[in-house]
Amino acid sequence: MRRKIKNSPESVDINFKNVALLTSFTDSSNRILGRKQTGLDAKKQRLLQKAVKCARTLGLMPY
Repeated sequence: MRRKIKNSPESVDINFKNVALLTSFTDSSNRILGRKQTGLDAKKQRLLQKAVKCARTLGLMPY
């Protein structure tokens, strides 16, 4: 049985300024979840990864 997708940000723009959205794609130890857990395609997952790393660099999200 497939796992349900937590949230589908198909219409939501993944941006480093949207910290609330980015934290929903990280686990309790602030690691980025994989594609199977997030339900994103490869392109959106890469955008998510860059946005999280940019937000961490700017100090908006914890490491």
